[in-house]
Amino acid sequence: CCYKNLEDLGLELSFPETNNSLILVRRVPMCFIEREANELRRKRQPITKSIVEVSCAMGEVMILVQTTRGGARGTLPLTFLKVLASQACHGAIKFNEHLTLEESCRLIEALSSCKLPFQCAHGRPSMLPLADIEHLQQEKQPKPNLTRLRKMARAWQLFGK
Repeated sequence: CCYKNLEDLGLELSFPETNNSLILVRRVPMCFIEREANELRRKRQPITKSIVEVSCAMGEVMILVQTTRGGARGTLPLTFLKVLASQACHGAIKFNEHLTLEESCRLIEALSSCKLPFQCAHGRPSMLPLADIEHLQQEKQPKPNLTRLRKMARAWQLFGK
């Protein structure tokens, strides 16, 4: 029953008849392969992490299938979400990166179609509000006399009703 759910996510497994304790992973989702390539480019040892991630994803799918009696379509396991979020942030425009007017327009257009344009895939803020406040006049206003206000509030409580 869960083979279909795993295949929908891009995981293809086989179970050799000769060894009951062996699972062969024949295909993994592209996001794991891309992550592996990125780790190699950064001169890191990625294979162990990817194996653990794929194992976690398989376990999450199994739990999802069991708890939802067949699996909730369109629900990604947390491991997939973490890998995709990491890829999204690595490919993002970074703070203080210079953009042309055309790039800025494309960015604003792309963000306007996002459900959550003000945060990254991890939930962190992704932009800061900018405002031109130089044109606002900083008028000096007198500070309130708190002692007088307290006396007035007390008088209102006692006699104001």
